[in-house]
Amino acid sequence: MTTTWDVDRAARVLLGCEDDRTDRPPITDEWPELDLATAYRIQDETLRRRLDRGERLVGVKLGLTSRAKQKRMGVDSPLTAWLTDAMVLPAGEAVPQHRLIHPRVEPEIVFVMRDRLAGPGVTAAQAMSAVGTVFGGAEVIDSRYRDFRFTLPDVVADNASSGAYVTGPVGLDPRSLDLAMEAVLVEVDGRIVDSATGAAVQGHPAEALALAANDLGRRGLAIEPGWVVLTGGMTDAVFAPPGASIACHFTHLGSVFLNGGPAAGEGEG
Repeated sequence: MTTTWDVDRAARVLLGCEDDRTDRPPITDEWPELDLATAYRIQDETLRRRLDRGERLVGVKLGLTSRAKQKRMGVDSPLTAWLTDAMVLPAGEAVPQHRLIHPRVEPEIVFVMRDRLAGPGVTAAQAMSAVGTVFGGAEVIDSRYRDFRFTLPDVVADNASSGAYVTGPVGLDPRSLDLAMEAVLVEVDGRIVDSATGAAVQGHPAEALALAANDLGRRGLAIEPGWVVLTGGMTDAVFAPPGASIACHFTHLGSVFLNGGPAAGEGEG
């Protein structure tokens, strides 16, 4: 018997995969008509369910902002998604293997907003003027789709592969930096494996912030004061298996250190 897909079922299935640490084929394998507008409705429904179970909305994230990553993942545009307080990873804590399926880590330039930012029509300059503080950070992404195989509607529905995120120890006025030239080195187990600058993120992280504000504006939403905005991975993501040691070293924004931690089922209270 074929079960019909709809927004409610897709949200329930994706959150169930997250809760049970199980992956699955892309929804579009069974629901090829899934379009981007419907995918964002699924994303918003999963947010509603998160809030109903006690999570708090703390910001937004952008995904697939680099051209190289779009090409590798087989999609052709960036996307936006939600951040809640359950996704915050305190500095010094290990990658939460016990609640993630196949975590990967990518370095991010992170904004904390001073002012409300409402699109559409927001420019990069206007977006930057609304930022209070910039940090270096790292996002731990975790797709609910097997082998990270998905279409753009699939990954939008899945809240842009949200998992966890950590911000670094150095917060600066973004106007004091050339964020397009802010560099990062990604180190895994003592070896530098990748590098990039902020220009990898839509040419400048402010462009990504404006894109998020304009995308939300078309949906009648805005970026609010105090929100955290993850502007998108500067490099490709690296796997974060148990026991791994991962660091993201920024030019001016300090270093973010992550430990892969114990395997799921080990070392848990």
